[in-house]
Amino acid sequence: MMRRVTDDVLTEQVGYYRHRASEYDVTAYGDVAAARTRIARLVAQMHPRGRVLEIACGTGMWTEALACAADTLMAIDAAPEAVAIARDRVRSGNVTFDVADVFSWTTDDRFDVIFFSAWLSHVPSSRFDLFWRMLRSQLAEQGRVLFSDEHVDVRDKQAYVAGIDEVVERRLDDGRTFRVVKNFVDPQALHDRLLEIGWESEIRRDGSDWIRGEARPAEQHR
Repeated sequence: MMRRVTDDVLTEQVGYYRHRASEYDVTAYGDVAAARTRIARLVAQMHPRGRVLEIACGTGMWTEALACAADTLMAIDAAPEAVAIARDRVRSGNVTFDVADVFSWTTDDRFDVIFFSAWLSHVPSSRFDLFWRMLRSQLAEQGRVLFSDEHVDVRDKQAYVAGIDEVVERRLDDGRTFRVVKNFVDPQALHDRLLEIGWESEIRRDGSDWIRGEARPAEQHR
């Protein structure tokens, strides 16, 4: 029997991204200029408009493109080191940053678009339904959830922890290791799971390694 993801793994996951912030862009994207071009294209294709919330903004690579499309943008991340880099990168007057853990963050605001990149794969299966209920509560009428993540076809690049099929071990340049949740996206499986909990979605592949998706509460289509 596979073990459930515990809170200490989630704490370790935040710690990993705090320590990785200074090296994240190069280690995650390689060619940062090429990644910025790709990100700008994907954001343009997804058309984020109005009041936008970005979850897990990291170092601001996607924030930079979102800021050009949104009327207002709230960007949150649990790693203050990453938020500091994002603040320095994106100085648009329509952007507000906050250091916050999405699993405990609350707001009275409602958003036309909620966006996250490379975040859904870090949500434990046991918290999937709760996470999407939270998103629904923060969406404005006719609001959309937009996301990008890694395709299941690149799953083999990770080393999974024995006994927990959604937790991988990550190593920083200094040799320290951390446990991180990683559920690569199978587009059809994600579509079906979202449908079960009341979301309509369209998920497309982008290249060999990424996907992009859009989801709306199913009642909007009735």
